[in-house]
Amino acid sequence: MSHSNQPTPLESRATGPLSGRVRVPGDKSISHRALILGALAVGETRISGLLEGEDVLNTAKAMAALGAKVERTGEGTWSVRGVGVGGFKAPDAPLDFGNSGTGCRLAMGAVAGCPVAATFDGDASLRKRPMRRILDPLELMGTRVTSSAEGGRLPMTLQGARDPIPVTYRTPVASAQIKSAVLLAGLSAPGVTTVIEQEASRDHTELMLTHFGAQVVTTKEGAHGRRIALTGQPELRGADVVVPADPSSAAFPIVAALIVPESDVTLTDIMTNPLRTGLFTTLREMGASIEESHQRGDAGEPMAQFRVRASQLRGVTVPPERAPSMIDEYLVLAVAAAYAEGVTTMRGLQELRVKESDRLEATADMLRVNGVEVEISGDDMIVVGKGHVPGGGLVATHMDHRIAMSALVMGAASDAPVKIDDTGFIATSFPDFIPMMRGLGADFS
Repeated sequence: MSHSNQPTPLESRATGPLSGRVRVPGDKSISHRALILGALAVGETRISGLLEGEDVLNTAKAMAALGAKVERTGEGTWSVRGVGVGGFKAPDAPLDFGNSGTGCRLAMGAVAGCPVAATFDGDASLRKRPMRRILDPLELMGTRVTSSAEGGRLPMTLQGARDPIPVTYRTPVASAQIKSAVLLAGLSAPGVTTVIEQEASRDHTELMLTHFGAQVVTTKEGAHGRRIALTGQPELRGADVVVPADPSSAAFPIVAALIVPESDVTLTDIMTNPLRTGLFTTLREMGASIEESHQRGDAGEPMAQFRVRASQLRGVTVPPERAPSMIDEYLVLAVAAAYAEGVTTMRGLQELRVKESDRLEATADMLRVNGVEVEISGDDMIVVGKGHVPGGGLVATHMDHRIAMSALVMGAASDAPVKIDDTGFIATSFPDFIPMMRGLGADFS
């Protein structure tokens, strides 16, 4: 993947009410997993609503390079003919995941259970991100790292295990990526592979494994944790997958509708998996008008229609145990907090430090340069909301799509315009974000 070296800045200005009915792109987490599990299944997997952003397209290319037949059959519709569990072939060239930590780490788990060598690489941002916590459990299962950049970073070559070993692994942090990598590697191991989480992370991999025919048993572990046991060496069968709309992408038009006066926006098919809805819970605690209707489900994932209307928000305290259910949404929550009346305290955000950028510092910088009072105390972020944002700042996006979109949302109601230094990386997760927001009435130019 290549991102243009020429930055494309953009300015966001306050506008009249936002209104309309939209469907945001398919969920990125589900899209990655549907492609990977389709590649590990026998027969055809038909996917509709796939997110066709750069991150997911890179995963599709990687699955094809590993031997699956991957074909786009229409807008958002894809066919994957898999090779079966343990059936990947060695790719002819490095697997380039661009900006996607999720695609890369999940694919590492899938390759770890196959007796092949593969080199993993990505863009400058992904090359900076830590991989060691994924590699620790995979090495216990028999995978070897035969080469890597300094500090266990990309580019990296893995030699998958010829005879994978089932393990019981306790994750050091609540991370769906670690859990998923272990479970995907465990597909090839005899016996039961178990992952124990102190705090439950998003459970898309478990739900989709079950949808494809694997035996997965989940039980409670302590107050907030889970124990996930996968029976290895199943024959996964190709399955139809309808990808729900991504709640992390929906967060941006939702917050924009809440902060722009008199707005009234409807969003369809939003995933409502309780391990992904921490932002919606928090916004409602802040006084947000978010109505749900038309509930339905597919492949174990619930979804609903949301009607969002402009609301007077108030500051709240967000508990640390909610972080796994909204880790990608704290950036745009910080924007909502800036427009609220009173102090919003977000606790336990250490995971934000190892994302596409140090999102904790980058979010604070985004707010400060636009006149919002914010403090970072350890792993907590404290935003002093005064009901409006002065704006007028230039936001450094740090090659991070969520910083870029959050800043543009902030400018939709600020006193002075908000400018970002580069829009290029928005395409990794939400290619149509700018035209969609303009269609709702936003002034981006």
